[in-house]
Amino acid sequence: MKKIVILLALMLMGATQIHADEGMWLPSEILKKIKDIQSQGFKLSAEDIYSVNQSSLKDAVVRFGSGCTGELISSEGLLITNHHCGYGQIQSHSSVEHDYLKDGFWAMSRAEELPNPGLTVSFLEYMTDVTDEVLKGYKKNMTEEKRIALVEKNSRKIEEKAIKGNANLQAFVKPIYYGNQYFLFVYKVYTDVRLVGAPPSSIGKFGGDTDNWMWPRHTGDFSLFRVYAGADNEPAAYSEKNVPFRPKKFFKVNAKGIKEGDFTMVYGFPGRTNEYLFSEAVKYTALTSNPHKIALRTLRLNIQREEMNKDQAVRIKYASKNASVSNAWKKWQGEAKGILRMKAIENKQAFEAQFDQWAEGKPEYEQVVERFKELYASIEELSLVNDYQVEALNAVELIAFAGRGQANAEKFYKDYYMPIDKASFIALYKAYDKNIADKFKSPYFKEQLQKYGSMENWADSLFTETPNLAMAEEIYQETNAWFKAHIAPTLLSVNKEITLLYRTYMRGMMEYNEATGGGKIFYPDANSTLRVTYGQVKGYKPADAIYYTPVSSLDGVIEKDNPEIYDYNIPQKLRDLHAAKDYGRWEVDGSVPVAFIATNHTSGGNSGSPVLDADGNLIGVNFDRVWEGTMSDVVYDPEICRNIALDIRFALFIIDKLAGAKHLLDEIEVVQ
Repeated sequence: MKKIVILLALMLMGATQIHADEGMWLPSEILKKIKDIQSQGFKLSAEDIYSVNQSSLKDAVVRFGSGCTGELISSEGLLITNHHCGYGQIQSHSSVEHDYLKDGFWAMSRAEELPNPGLTVSFLEYMTDVTDEVLKGYKKNMTEEKRIALVEKNSRKIEEKAIKGNANLQAFVKPIYYGNQYFLFVYKVYTDVRLVGAPPSSIGKFGGDTDNWMWPRHTGDFSLFRVYAGADNEPAAYSEKNVPFRPKKFFKVNAKGIKEGDFTMVYGFPGRTNEYLFSEAVKYTALTSNPHKIALRTLRLNIQREEMNKDQAVRIKYASKNASVSNAWKKWQGEAKGILRMKAIENKQAFEAQFDQWAEGKPEYEQVVERFKELYASIEELSLVNDYQVEALNAVELIAFAGRGQANAEKFYKDYYMPIDKASFIALYKAYDKNIADKFKSPYFKEQLQKYGSMENWADSLFTETPNLAMAEEIYQETNAWFKAHIAPTLLSVNKEITLLYRTYMRGMMEYNEATGGGKIFYPDANSTLRVTYGQVKGYKPADAIYYTPVSSLDGVIEKDNPEIYDYNIPQKLRDLHAAKDYGRWEVDGSVPVAFIATNHTSGGNSGSPVLDADGNLIGVNFDRVWEGTMSDVVYDPEICRNIALDIRFALFIIDKLAGAKHLLDEIEVVQ
């Protein structure tokens, strides 16, 4: 009987093996994977990928702002990232008179490059395993509270020692594998980052929300910035005396082209994945949380789009906001469908049953599965309340603004349109009232609704000719105070126990894998730290009788071009270039390549990441995933999970032929 159980366990583990394309690997640990990477076609060494002793690929990669990636493409600090990553900066410089979103922006000299207060780029100096230092003084009989305090205390000491009072450095100790291991990450942060160029949104955001997360894609999703430094090449506050940053490493650009099967590597800062989630968490995500959040954002998007279509000024104000709301809305839809299609819930349940059987007689692990079930069941209703607190009650702009203490009022009102917010308040608060049980609603909410008689009347009192900020603050304070007093404590307490249980479960999965000969190499979930993924250019089959080839072209842009639809109305000059076949040296088979897909395992935060060839040259800029594969944050399917990248040749074509910015091409080292 024991042999049968182990054989079945091996079969189940086989279904969850790490495929060659799956995984987000720490660069400092890449030596463990380098043979496999090289077997896929990579021609460089582990030291070329990551080194603290010499310049390496990691020195050309930056964390752009707080949630994207960028890469250096010249010896003079020129940086490329996604258009949507630079969207906020482009929008902040835009007005009705100078609509850089609509018309694009190109600095024809260094003097014309635009500063962006608050924007930073961060270079990773080094990362290192500090598990022993973080857990120094830990004893097995310690309470979890004492362990947390010890970890925090030791982590602060490690971080302070790493930066040694250098204001240009930042250091973070981050847990991986749910706190079974800890790494120190040290960054050098540059604060003078200037906008150099961006195509019109009709190129940089071509296809808008309709094409978002979809393939085939024809979006020129890139923007250019330049990093500036002091005369000593060190970070410096903005000054006209600053000079272009001289990087240790920058990427050469491969314009020779790609084909299906070519090796690809993505180097960037993926935000958050949860590949080791328990089945009940995955079930809640797919069947409850995502459907409700999708419905709430649909309400907001419909209201925004209706008003944006009426007025250009409103369109500019809400362009960035609308894109932000839409991004997760569409991702959640694909994620839920992918989880169900892959039977991820059932597969996890099957594995958990085998793990539970293996854990019998092992005190540390034998109650893990049952306890997970109990804990998740105890907070399912409260988790939905939390979703509505974020996506409904606190999603009204005026209320969120008042709740923040009315900080940055000038910036808030610059991009605010009351009719949108009022209609959103009515729709979102009605949805909250309908879908949340009365026992979880604050007395204040019920009293106000009874007082005004309808959500519309309540809205009339809030959204007066001059917004009623006192009422907005009251709504925020009262509803959030109730949530913090009556909902959050239970959620926090249970989630703390769940997090602790994951640490045990993660350790148990590794032991189980070793004991049953599973052969799985575990990779840590993404946590906004630098990671390497690798794969190949490859099409996919999303449904019966359909196969998507991996490269799109300018011909596809022209096929979608429609002057009547904002997101598909390309610049006339691009139409003229296509009509004249004026492609210059970027022509491939009578057109210009625009985007391609590959099997790299990516996530949010990988936007703007360099996509590299086997020689470490830049072939693309990552900007999305295919809709059918967005469940890769939870479960990866090598047959259908694809990252979408801008073909670097399309960016070069736009810079050259549309913008006429030859001076920028001159500083980029192009291999062709």
